[in-house]
Amino acid sequence: MELQFTADGSHTLYIPEIAEHYHSINGAIQESLHVYIEAGLNHCKKQSINVLEFGFGTGLNAFLTIIEAEKRNLQINYTSMEKYPLPASITEQLNYTDGFPEKCQQYFAKIHACEWGNFVKITDNFQIKKIQTDFFDFRFEEKYDLIFYDAFAPDKQPEVWSQDIFNKIFEYTKPDAILTTYCAKGNIRRMMQAAGFQTERIPGPTGKREMLRARKLSPHYSS
Repeated sequence: MELQFTADGSHTLYIPEIAEHYHSINGAIQESLHVYIEAGLNHCKKQSINVLEFGFGTGLNAFLTIIEAEKRNLQINYTSMEKYPLPASITEQLNYTDGFPEKCQQYFAKIHACEWGNFVKITDNFQIKKIQTDFFDFRFEEKYDLIFYDAFAPDKQPEVWSQDIFNKIFEYTKPDAILTTYCAKGNIRRMMQAAGFQTERIPGPTGKREMLRARKLSPHYSS
């Protein structure tokens, strides 16, 4: 695993075995902000939000969600799954907190240091439960308002982009829930639609033309 800089100066990790980066080389922070915060969290019209993330990875999405929760006084219950947690020797080198106030640096350290398997309060607005599990083995225990689908690309890990997973996500999301992902492939869009989501292709982050956003329409919705 190699630590690399992306175009906006923020780090990503490169895995030579599968020739894959954790984030866009056009900018890790700009990608995460665009795909998960601007296209996802900022379109969720609730003050109390249950978030489910597929792929904790470097913790970047969780970190940026904390900052947005503090800014907007949102109450966030954030559940994130990861099969292969990164060691502290790597996470302590990540530069995502550069340029942020010192309290934000503490948030990032806390989300990596906190125990796995239970909710841990990071701020008055944000608590996180990290679960070490495979996507297929995750046991849904509640329903969610917002899904961050941040798995490795379908051509690298096709097994985690499956109809069964999207069916299960649809079952355990609330009416008006949103799912966002950087992926825009047609077969993934069709899987989401088959599960019951309404999907849309929207402009992607820098270096990527499109991404997907899916919604679980309220039963009272009429087009």
